[in-house]
Amino acid sequence: MKKTHIIGILVIAVAIVIIMSSVGDASTYVSFGEAIERADDGDMTKVHVVGRLKKDPQGHIVGMQYDPLVDPNYFTFMLVDTNRYEQKVVYYNPKPQDFERSEQVVITGNMQNDVFIADKILLKCPSKYTEKEVQQNTASL
Repeated sequence: MKKTHIIGILVIAVAIVIIMSSVGDASTYVSFGEAIERADDGDMTKVHVVGRLKKDPQGHIVGMQYDPLVDPNYFTFMLVDTNRYEQKVVYYNPKPQDFERSEQVVITGNMQNDVFIADKILLKCPSKYTEKEVQQNTASL
């Protein structure tokens, strides 16, 4: 075989390895109900859950516990998924900045002993522009 054929086969083999390793890391978006079912079946793969923070009528987050003086790497809160299922979430890292201001939260992790253990937290914070400000600025142009 020619050197170009060998190099071509190696490039293809490396590409296949990269694709296979990235497919293994991919997780799916599920509800808490499905995450619980997966855990009951022994499936401990990581999943994404999209939800909103549970808040009381005054706008305070319900069930949020974070005391950096006691344990800076323990943060817990209640999350309500898109099916309105409420679940306790534990995150073994410091509380993300602007967590209280977030509109929507995406967590990555899995269920363990009736608690969702999050590895990552992604926040969707509210826009700093209101609709009225956008209309005023657009009208002035």
